[in-house]
Amino acid sequence: MPDLGQRASAPFVFNFKNLQRDLTRVVGAGYASMTCADYVRSKASGRLAMRSWINRVDVDFSLTKAAALLDIFSNLGIKATFFVRLHAPEYNPFSFENYIIISRMICEGHELGYHSEIVDQGTIWNEDAADCLRRDLHVMRMMFGVPIVGIASHSGNTGHNNLHFWDTNKPEDFDLLYEAYDRRAFNAFHESVYVSDSEWTRWKCYRNGTRVESDGRSIGDHASDGPSVIYSLIHSDTYFNRHFYEDDRR
Repeated sequence: MPDLGQRASAPFVFNFKNLQRDLTRVVGAGYASMTCADYVRSKASGRLAMRSWINRVDVDFSLTKAAALLDIFSNLGIKATFFVRLHAPEYNPFSFENYIIISRMICEGHELGYHSEIVDQGTIWNEDAADCLRRDLHVMRMMFGVPIVGIASHSGNTGHNNLHFWDTNKPEDFDLLYEAYDRRAFNAFHESVYVSDSEWTRWKCYRNGTRVESDGRSIGDHASDGPSVIYSLIHSDTYFNRHFYEDDRR
């Protein structure tokens, strides 16, 4: 039985090469990669694989770096959900180049989701957050020509918690299948080993919604333990080829 309190034997260097090597371990351990929407539908149908891996990507600052993730996923034959912001000062999802990248996500069979900041919007613009959400979803669906069925609340520097919107609202009221931390249809955070790079220079882990403070192992390390569901969250912005500050963070 593995010692879950042990950290990885050496610090994980968050470059694209190491990420591909680590995700290769997950595939090699027999995990079926899936989007967030796949997970909801597979659970509902009773057809969830014995080793399921929910592959989630939040695009906080760089769609250019998300293109590098697409290359890795293509090489490994795996699928993911990409959550994209609409109002980020760091990138414009509708720019010429970024539109091409998002179109590639769709063409290669990945799920496009909305990385929402609706409480921020409502507060900054003095508008109703629900109206902001309906408008944003309409824009995304029209612009990219695909259903947007999933949403993940973005955590920024405003001091507002965008997740609080869902305390009094339901995804289905906005023609959505799930919210990424919702405890109803999705609930993956509370019924999986959740592994995230959101601390930038080290991994963090939650088991069934509870933080395992001493566990800084990578996704691949967890896959070697064989949990039935791995829910991984990575950010395109975290990774690099040569060094963190290389000039492609747009």
